[in-house]
Amino acid sequence: MAVSHSKKTQYTGKQKAAIFLITLGPEVAAEIFKHLREDEIETLTFEMAKLDKITPEDKEAVLLEFNELMMAQEFITTGGIDYAREVLEKALGTQKAIDIINRLTSSLQTRPFDFIRRQDPQHLLNFIQNEHPQTIALILCYMDPNKASQILSSLPHNIQADVAKRVALMERVSPDILREVERVLERKLSALSSEDYTSAGGIDAIVEILNNVDRATEKTIIEALEDDDPELAEEIKKRMFVFEDIVLLEDRAIQRVLREVDNQDLARALKQVDPDVQEKIFKNMSKRAATLLKEDMEYMGPIRLKDVEEAQQKIVNIIRKLEEQGEIVVARGGEDEVLV
Repeated sequence: MAVSHSKKTQYTGKQKAAIFLITLGPEVAAEIFKHLREDEIETLTFEMAKLDKITPEDKEAVLLEFNELMMAQEFITTGGIDYAREVLEKALGTQKAIDIINRLTSSLQTRPFDFIRRQDPQHLLNFIQNEHPQTIALILCYMDPNKASQILSSLPHNIQADVAKRVALMERVSPDILREVERVLERKLSALSSEDYTSAGGIDAIVEILNNVDRATEKTIIEALEDDDPELAEEIKKRMFVFEDIVLLEDRAIQRVLREVDNQDLARALKQVDPDVQEKIFKNMSKRAATLLKEDMEYMGPIRLKDVEEAQQKIVNIIRKLEEQGEIVVARGGEDEVLV
């Protein structure tokens, strides 16, 4: 379908970056890719693949915008944002200068510890393992869960649980604290352009990290937390395996779990779940048992969500018990097996 270019096409930032790389040509673009992360390369490659025909006008507009941003960046480096704004106002006018500065300051925003997240986990471990547990916890909150799990697994055993607890209990961190920690860890402070409080840590953060560590590390941390803070440990354990995760289990394991489950609890637990979860259960029952279960669910009528969740939690507890007894093995991050 033909697209009219009577007015300037509106592109997203990612699309503009893709157009810029296409305009530079494959050799220069390849050199730029060497300085990007894998996820950034994948995103830009996807955007480049989606672009169809780009008009000369659009290419010129993107190059012009890039040039303006680079000018603004140079001015900011030389004399700060106020200086940059003053120079751009004289050159391009007030509104144009404001637009450029706003785009640039927005693009300059980075997540805390960006300079750390790109480090190799082993190198980073050597860098932070002697830091205070609260500092380590703060860093883990802003890292990819897979890398954070590697760091947590490799920390000295005497501080693993302490760090895990601090991640779980962390809620919001002020920009001042983030700046101070970054200043200590890196000579050149990464400026935070926003003064908004930043969400970090919490139960979900530590659960995601623990889901990626090996079983031994997870067990060590959970047992230590059970001694130190039983309520927190129980809350974390509840979230380590949600009912819907049952679809990830091998058929033999599901059949073993079903032998321990009360039929009424099972009917309630399946009342409000995705069809694929129900089918996974039904296929691991005899045809007669599956038919009876479906009838129980039908005759049960509407039930409270609270009752559904309680029934699901009972089944999750059975799965946890069977795993602790060694009758089923639920693989965690870093393990090759799904379930044996």
